[in-house]
Amino acid sequence: MTAGDDLDYGRRVLTLRGVLGVSIRLDLRLVVSVVVLCALTAVAACVAFTVGPIAVPLGTVVDVLTGRGDQYDRLVVNEIRAPRIIMAVVVGAVLGVSGAIFQSLTRNSLGSPDVIGFDSGAYLGVVVGTLYVGGSYDVKVAGALLGGFGTAALVYLLAFRGGVQGFRLIIVGIGVSFMLSSLTAWLLLYRRAEVAMALQRWGMGTLDGTDWDAVNASLVLLPFAVVAVAWVAWRMPVLEMGDDAAKALGLKVERTRVGMLVTGTALSAFGVAMTGPIAFIALAAPQIARRITRTGTVGLASAAAVGALLVSVCDIVTQLLPQPVPVGVITVSVGGLYFMWLLFREGTRRG
Repeated sequence: MTAGDDLDYGRRVLTLRGVLGVSIRLDLRLVVSVVVLCALTAVAACVAFTVGPIAVPLGTVVDVLTGRGDQYDRLVVNEIRAPRIIMAVVVGAVLGVSGAIFQSLTRNSLGSPDVIGFDSGAYLGVVVGTLYVGGSYDVKVAGALLGGFGTAALVYLLAFRGGVQGFRLIIVGIGVSFMLSSLTAWLLLYRRAEVAMALQRWGMGTLDGTDWDAVNASLVLLPFAVVAVAWVAWRMPVLEMGDDAAKALGLKVERTRVGMLVTGTALSAFGVAMTGPIAFIALAAPQIARRITRTGTVGLASAAAVGALLVSVCDIVTQLLPQPVPVGVITVSVGGLYFMWLLFREGTRRG
């Protein structure tokens, strides 16, 4: 393993050389950024163990995680907070990757499943499944996937004009999102108050009530997600070079777009099924990651790391409030501040 290389690529690279002559070149700043973000996420997880309605000292957390501690502390740490923390990291990473795929696909920073309407479709699928079938995790996952893929197919067909352009996909998706949100509101309007309120609270995106059943359900699906993301990962940079260049390099452009659409939608639906639609993460995590790594493209690993950190930190904030709120409320607030800063920065730059 050596840092740098004989050729000057404009950025420092890390070269990993394998035993069979296979080597991998990695952007050094990207590697360092991802490592630092993962370390910060680990720190946030440690803090998350200690905060909440019941304060638990860090020493007690260590005792419980090393097999000691009394029954009450084990209940709080192992059964209540550990699954919540793991789910925050998993869903944050998944949403970050989903957003990166859509922004690469549309070549637009607004290309996000919560903007295009796929989250609304997945949420509608979960609401329909919960109201008419039941509220188990299997039903939620199935409803979210059916709703997400149905919405993706509808948006893709409506936006297709001999191919799909990113801007047209976003505009069509925004329109479909409004229609689906109205349909969801109509479905909940005449339900029992407690049922409607529970689904509406869940629809804000919340980690409340996360248990090991939810974590296990997510971990079962993760290997399929990793395979799909690996298929997309090396095709994304090629497609970002433009359709003509991608075709010249042997990439089947439209098939790749469909594959990216399916993968991004499945990841988004997965997040909705686990915690409800947590807004802003898929939209902002790739952009924040791009600014941290100072790359011209949207990276999957860095977007996943930023997404995991954002959801973890925002969940800590919810635990520190006098009245806990769904984590989606905090992410929306942070997202609003981020875009206000972004607009101010762009306005200052242009004079």
